[in-house]
Amino acid sequence: MANHKSAEKRNRQSEKRRLHNKYFVKTMRNSLKKLRATSDKEEAKELYPKVSSMLDRLVNKNVIHRNKAANLKSSLTKHVNNL
Repeated sequence: MANHKSAEKRNRQSEKRRLHNKYFVKTMRNSLKKLRATSDKEEAKELYPKVSSMLDRLVNKNVIHRNKAANLKSSLTKHVNNL
């Protein structure tokens, strides 16, 4: 249990952020799975810009690291190009 008011506030803030980030990460994972599961090249070409911009937004919100986003975008680009 927290002994200081600031520690109590930090606990409240971190719990709120954890739930907020959890939503965004789950949404990101679902969209990545959807893009990787497609076998239609046209559909993948439509989905890729949306997923890519989502990753960029998550980097700006400090939900994921910029290198992770770059690695994901790179692997998705390879997937779309190989279809």
